Amino acid sequence: MLKGIPSILSPELLKVLMEMGHGDEIVIADGNFPAASHANRLLRCDGHGVPELLEAVLQLFPLDTYSEQPVALMAVVPGDQVETPIWRTYEELISRHMKPATEHMERFAFYERAKQAYAIVATSEKALYANIILKKGVIS
Repeated sequence: MLKGIPSILSPELLKVLMEMGHGDEIVIADGNFPAASHANRLLRCDGHGVPELLEAVLQLFPLDTYSEQPVALMAVVPGDQVETPIWRTYEELISRHMKPATEHMERFAFYERAKQAYAIVATSEKALYANIILKKGVIS
């Protein structure tokens, strides 16, 4: 154990966050996301939801201030009658660190971008459309 590091962050996830450089992206995926088939590096965080993991990651992970939209969400498929209250939770968490600047990506475009991500973190999140991509910034 170390001081000041949220206990939800595993040693493996901490290592990945440290390895990532400016502009690298990480996906925190819900339980329905095809993480294993899309990941270059797959990290499992079974039993945890995206909001609690996002809150912990953002304590250590600088978002890219040089990017207009350092956060991406999977857009709801047209015609799908799904409510996405979890997005408001994400905005609240992100706003503690910077002004939320989020883009909404079409489902298959999101999948393609996720394949290029440095890592994908698979969670047990049950909310639909709860996937989020974070672009790493610099510490100034």
